[in-house]
Amino acid sequence: MYNKIFFLLNKWCRHCYYLLISKWFILFSGNIVVSSIDESIDEILTKKLSVSRYGDGEMRLMYGESIEFQSHSILLQNKLIQVFGSTNQAHMVCLPDIFRSLNQYKSKATYFWELHLYKYFRSWMKLTKNKKKYGNAFITRPYITYKSYVQSKEWFSLLKRLWDGKDVLIVEGVVSRLGVGNDLFDNCKSINRILCPSLNAFAKYNEILEAAKSQNRDKLILLAIGPTATVLAYDLCLQGFQALDIGHIDIEYEWFLMKADWKVNIPTKHTNEATSLLPDQFIFDKKYSSQIILNIE
Repeated sequence: MYNKIFFLLNKWCRHCYYLLISKWFILFSGNIVVSSIDESIDEILTKKLSVSRYGDGEMRLMYGESIEFQSHSILLQNKLIQVFGSTNQAHMVCLPDIFRSLNQYKSKATYFWELHLYKYFRSWMKLTKNKKKYGNAFITRPYITYKSYVQSKEWFSLLKRLWDGKDVLIVEGVVSRLGVGNDLFDNCKSINRILCPSLNAFAKYNEILEAAKSQNRDKLILLAIGPTATVLAYDLCLQGFQALDIGHIDIEYEWFLMKADWKVNIPTKHTNEATSLLPDQFIFDKKYSSQIILNIE
């Protein structure tokens, strides 16, 4: 009993400490400017921008750590830092919207980002450029962490405009299955898929890049392969493609459709934030299978 009370008290004290420190950081982060989700999507749409998103995983990799599905490498670390400093007018760097306030997020998400800011705030300050306006990395995470779901439906509708009527290439993990079982990409003109390793996809980076580059430049390329997508979007942009790092969007849409209150497993897809296990169901989908043009083992 006493141990439980001590544990809860210690957890509460740590939470208060992280909250205090994170709020102090937020007060002094005026040079980190992140657009709203609406503004970011509108700019991507009107300017046909490519997108690289940075979050907690990319930050950890840039500072020498491995994450759950991607081992650290010096090459990936350097590429992430290079892309972060992009000045290419056809390319948008997106950051998490955590530098002004955390009030819009649920308590679990708030605590996560408080801890993150405590550990990495100085790193964000070091990497960002003064008063540069960054895109919002949460464009593909518009549902589960928010206290209010009022805008989520509209945000998903805005996102669907990005690929409306377009020929699309999806580059994804082998068990990601973006759009399978829902209508997220039903408004595409056509879809092809390149499947990549779910773990340590960066080890196959050159092969993935060459496969994507072989496609018609009129295709919109959607990337969902973790931090590999962050740097791949930039390299494809340099080659004249529009490439969007859209990791998490399909799982967020699944949670939205089922009105989930928090991150739960989707049995037919890899849901790394809810479980470390691979999908426990595989439902054969003829349409999905016909879209696969390459499987990079």
